[in-house]
Amino acid sequence: MPARKSIFVVEDDSSMRRSIERLLREHGFNAICFDSASALLRYGHLHEGCCIVLDINLNGESGIVLHRMLRTEGIAVPVIYITGNDSQATRSAAIESGCVAYLTKPFAANAFIESVERVCVGSG
Repeated sequence: MPARKSIFVVEDDSSMRRSIERLLREHGFNAICFDSASALLRYGHLHEGCCIVLDINLNGESGIVLHRMLRTEGIAVPVIYITGNDSQATRSAAIESGCVAYLTKPFAANAFIESVERVCVGSG
């Protein structure tokens, strides 16, 4: 298996965050998890990630706004959005922001892993 970079996961729901982390590790990825946008920003080193799995609704913060801010700052790490509150407006905003995948909770494990692998396999 090729070397893989880290996957950053930003999810405010602790059980969902643990599930995603476990799933990623089972498939050989290095998952680094955060409970908020500010925790991700404090971590830094975002250039070391092959992608960011980003919840759209982060306890009062917007994953879409965070992604736009990162891009403005020159951080072009691909983003996979996840959301439990799907709507046409949210989906349109996510796609317009340049995501590589948009998954609604609960999503199938294989659909999630396929999205991550499409972005990350061979990028390390």
